[in-house]
Amino acid sequence: MSMSRRSHGRWVLAWAGMVVGLALQAAGLVQVGAEFPDLAKAGLEGSLPDLKGKVVVVDLWATWCAPCKKALPMYAELHKEFAGRDVAIVAVSLDEDRKAFEAFVRKSAFPFTVVRDPKGKLADALGVQEMPTSVVVGKDGKVASVHSGSMGDKARAKLAAELEGLLKR
Repeated sequence: MSMSRRSHGRWVLAWAGMVVGLALQAAGLVQVGAEFPDLAKAGLEGSLPDLKGKVVVVDLWATWCAPCKKALPMYAELHKEFAGRDVAIVAVSLDEDRKAFEAFVRKSAFPFTVVRDPKGKLADALGVQEMPTSVVVGKDGKVASVHSGSMGDKARAKLAAELEGLLKR
């Protein structure tokens, strides 16, 4: 049985689409279990606390992202809930406009670390395609989970339980 040119062409297109899809997936969002990049070497603007041996929540956000701004108070609550324990929250703004970023941060007075990644290098390295995106990193420096999109009450409870579990490891 021979394959017609038309069906052969469709097969080649389907195969090429699959290869491109797999390549995009491979280049996509950072995977659970992967080593998380060293934030101190990420070229972020601002000061970072010592994160060694801590469970770290890295939230990528921007002032122009409404769901991001809604999620930030949740991180303030988690910061308070886990105060004095080995949990750090680092909010990484992707704002290019320094003045807008600084005005928002000054007005909000966040109790956790806020830094800026104006060129989006960390977001690119992590394959972030949706905002907000948060990455939870275990004490071992490996990605424990990735959360993308809006963060409501259910997500907050799930994240708090996840942090509790990671602290016990």
